[in-house]
Amino acid sequence: MGILKPFIASEQNRGVKTITINHALQVVRRILNLASGEWFHDNGLNWLQGVPKIIFLPATDRRKPYPISWDEQRLLFSELPDHVRRMALFKVNTGTREAEVCNLRWEWEIRIPDLKTTIFKVPAEYVKNRDDRIVVLNDTAKAVIEKVRGQHPVNVFTYRGKPVSKINSRAWRRARKVVGLEQVRVHDLKHTWGHRLRLAGVPEEDRKDLLGHRSGKSITMHYSAGDLAKLIEHANKVMATDRAPSLIILNRATG
Repeated sequence: MGILKPFIASEQNRGVKTITINHALQVVRRILNLASGEWFHDNGLNWLQGVPKIIFLPATDRRKPYPISWDEQRLLFSELPDHVRRMALFKVNTGTREAEVCNLRWEWEIRIPDLKTTIFKVPAEYVKNRDDRIVVLNDTAKAVIEKVRGQHPVNVFTYRGKPVSKINSRAWRRARKVVGLEQVRVHDLKHTWGHRLRLAGVPEEDRKDLLGHRSGKSITMHYSAGDLAKLIEHANKVMATDRAPSLIILNRATG
């Protein structure tokens, strides 16, 4: 940590966020762990005999989530071009991360005949916690999928026949500025999904599954049609809050 101290100070002086500095420290820790446990010299000895302790910085400057209201969603989405609006609408109705949306592929779609619907199974390498993730579709998300079906043989979301690499594009930033919501990040759409699920009374364990968080069980292998039906029912409750002014007021009060 003594060697890293000048680097940390330099990044802080440049105004770099703590979370970004911690990401760099995490890379250093990973390399040291490999040098101690998996990388060997020709003589069979590890590169390092021990691993120095890497201490992460307390994230005191982390930005608080900003779940948007229904009125803010309508304003923001109305300024987005069609391809970005579809991705944003899918994200705010599934709680998926930006990388999961941008990389979504038709080969990951799984049909559930008993429920007359489909889900998506996102492979672990595209998921932050490195677990396969099941994406459950409410009626809005399902409508988005049907709107883009057949437009591309591989990727679900495209623009002019090519995959879209990010939602946080120039068009997204322009739309935020036009409607006065420059504080809203793409990731806030995931926070919005979780916030609305909570306001709709969805139990915590089901919220974790719908958000793609670890829940202590393999949702990719052990979900029955009944389990999925329950999650779809919960996911559709969020749409019902569109006409509930009390929930919109609570949303803004709790920020």
